[in-house]
Amino acid sequence: MGGDFKYRHRAHAGQVLGEIILEKKILDPIILALPRGGVPVAAEISSLLHIPFDVLIVRKIGAPFNPEYGIGAISEDLNPLMQAGEFIPVEHLDDDVLDIIADEKKELLRRAKLYRGERKLPQVKNRNVLLIDDGLATGITAAAAGRFLKQLGAKSVILVVPVGPSLYHEYVTKYVDEIICPLKPRHFSSVGEWYMEFGQVSDEEVIRYLHPPYHDQQMMNNF
Repeated sequence: MGGDFKYRHRAHAGQVLGEIILEKKILDPIILALPRGGVPVAAEISSLLHIPFDVLIVRKIGAPFNPEYGIGAISEDLNPLMQAGEFIPVEHLDDDVLDIIADEKKELLRRAKLYRGERKLPQVKNRNVLLIDDGLATGITAAAAGRFLKQLGAKSVILVVPVGPSLYHEYVTKYVDEIICPLKPRHFSSVGEWYMEFGQVSDEEVIRYLHPPYHDQQMMNNF
């Protein structure tokens, strides 16, 4: 992709990624999206591959001095992964960070209940998981998700993102087996700058994507 290329929107990114995945002929994949931004991307991939998708909830742990700066992340195992790349016992964390983690746990559980209801996370044991997001920045949330999926017995975790940096942090490559990222700009500072449209995705949108008309019972049985 050229240096001036930008995705029109998340759906366009999903279409581009879907074609790449089709060419790779990944055996028996399962699609999990990181909400909220990864959901519109995953919906297009799901439609192209004719397999259903679901969500895996991950929350960034922001620094006390700057919530936008991720010092760690937490997935559905509720064990924080800090930027050092290893699990840090809670007794070694500052009170401010512990408060942030507690808040993110509540938000994670809220989203899991809202998006999936009583439905459990699909079985990933011995499956090739396509982990979808709308871009890769620090990669700490993807790493937390990858670690969790590995603990559940995933055969492989393939991180699929439209755009990201040219070099990945070691904690990303530690917890995912492969990264599909077609756009890696030389001067990368944020995900949103590589989209023409990059608005916030709401809870309502996520729920609509998870329950579209084409997700009939037969497709859901493919899980």
